[in-house]
Amino acid sequence: MCAAKVAATSTGTGRQVILDSAVANMNERGYHGTSMRDIARGADITVASIYHHFASKQEILQDIMVRALHDAIAMTRGALLRSGGAPADQLQALMRAWVMFHTTRQRDAMVGATEIRSLDDPGRRLVVALRDEQEHLFRDVIERGVEEGDFATEYPRDAVRGIINMGQSVCTWWHADGPLKPEELAERYADLALAMVKPAV
Repeated sequence: MCAAKVAATSTGTGRQVILDSAVANMNERGYHGTSMRDIARGADITVASIYHHFASKQEILQDIMVRALHDAIAMTRGALLRSGGAPADQLQALMRAWVMFHTTRQRDAMVGATEIRSLDDPGRRLVVALRDEQEHLFRDVIERGVEEGDFATEYPRDAVRGIINMGQSVCTWWHADGPLKPEELAERYADLALAMVKPAV
């Protein structure tokens, strides 16, 4: 979607239209290359109108990243709760949800993956805390799998980071018109995640 056409296709509130425009622009231009005027143009409002909702571009970026992380955590936690008690099932459910988020929410995920360096210190601390919360979901499952003998990896912490990064990276290359649908990619990556922890046989 072209950044200039966000307002015509968005069905959200004034605040959401601003966020949609900001996400579109930051995907095209990056945070530092995006101006408040660009965001206003994409939302079909004046720059002054943005300030009724957000105090600064920095606040917009923080809002985008925090909302995306809250949604990702909700998706993965929900998948975990529905997956049953076996660590292998839980890990695959987590990975399916993680990949689904990074494909179906690709633009939000791209901003989250590339712009943490652009956050100020308070925003960075908040986002890092949420990323840690997300990581703990994977870590708890993998470490329990090792303790119970379901997983054989000698490097559970490295496996956690590798699995999370593998799933996150799909937002940088996946295309909706490509050969794999989100569900197919999620299933493939669930198998890869399980292979990475070498399930005991």
